[in-house]
Amino acid sequence: MGKIIFYEDKNFQGRSYECDTDCPDMNPHFSRCNSIRVDSGCWVLYERPNYSGYQYVLTRGEYPEYQRWMGYNDSIRSCRTFSYTSGGPYRMRIYERPDFQGQMMEFNEDCESVQDRFRNRDIYSCNVMDGYWTFYEHPSYRGRQYFLRPGEYRKFSDWGATCATTGSFRRITDF
Repeated sequence: MGKIIFYEDKNFQGRSYECDTDCPDMNPHFSRCNSIRVDSGCWVLYERPNYSGYQYVLTRGEYPEYQRWMGYNDSIRSCRTFSYTSGGPYRMRIYERPDFQGQMMEFNEDCESVQDRFRNRDIYSCNVMDGYWTFYEHPSYRGRQYFLRPGEYRKFSDWGATCATTGSFRRITDF
């Protein structure tokens, strides 16, 4: 399905750990993570064990230091792989209130600035009808990331956020 290699030091140096499946607790394998090589697949990395904490969505490529995947520190403690098999169009509805209330807007393309398109930076709920998406804390795909798979998210905490502020979002298309 996928293959990812974690390295304790920058530039793919130091102790490494190769992974090809979901791993809820990476503590036994390495103490810190400063570089990553994604050989295949798409991955969601988490700052804490059991798929919690800050999220980072990585596709195939090399990340020689944690800032390259927008990491806030060198802590990666769990990971999941995913693939998109539907092949259908991407579709998502965002709402200005919890439980799919208030103003709604449907998207099938990336959005570099939620404020410009939605007239509001707060997304309180959303319905991902098709495709995988990443929400970003700031415009231009920067800041904390949140991975969304198809499903209903009645409140922002359902996708792991601590507040409703969303600056941008985009489709995950590199499978």
